[in-house]
Amino acid sequence: MTSMPRGGAADVNAAVRRRRAVAAAGAVSVGLLVLSACSKPTPLSTITVGRSSVSSEAGCYNDGNAVKTSDLSKCAKSGKSIKVDPDDTVRFGVDPKIADSGWTILMNGQPLTDSSNKTYRTIPGSVFFNAQYGATGNSTQIAIKEGDKEVKGVWSFTLKKAS
Repeated sequence: MTSMPRGGAADVNAAVRRRRAVAAAGAVSVGLLVLSACSKPTPLSTITVGRSSVSSEAGCYNDGNAVKTSDLSKCAKSGKSIKVDPDDTVRFGVDPKIADSGWTILMNGQPLTDSSNKTYRTIPGSVFFNAQYGATGNSTQIAIKEGDKEVKGVWSFTLKKAS
């Protein structure tokens, strides 16, 4: 039979605990490093029609600062789409961070609404398919523009006429 010095087993357990603590600290450090490499998500903008909704992050966003004018043409590219019956009400919702800067709904590149600091707006669905408001065909490009004087972000959507 072998004999261990008194308390020898406790030293083995302490070494195991120490290795686990170091491994856990390393895992936390690696996790934080990975998260810091990711870009921050942009505020969300949401369109709701009836029971359907679609949300999107910005096509262009500069963390609350002005977006370069040269970048704006690529910002307004077609984003997520949702079907709209002309008899429906279309609800627009934005993150409070967007509302604080003021936001405008653009239809086919032209302002449809005045700037607002509210987080929520409603517009009749018929507006988006009415030639009087510049609509053509069975789909309309919608953009939400953050900023009153300078553009701070752009969120793009396509509204498709429900048949």
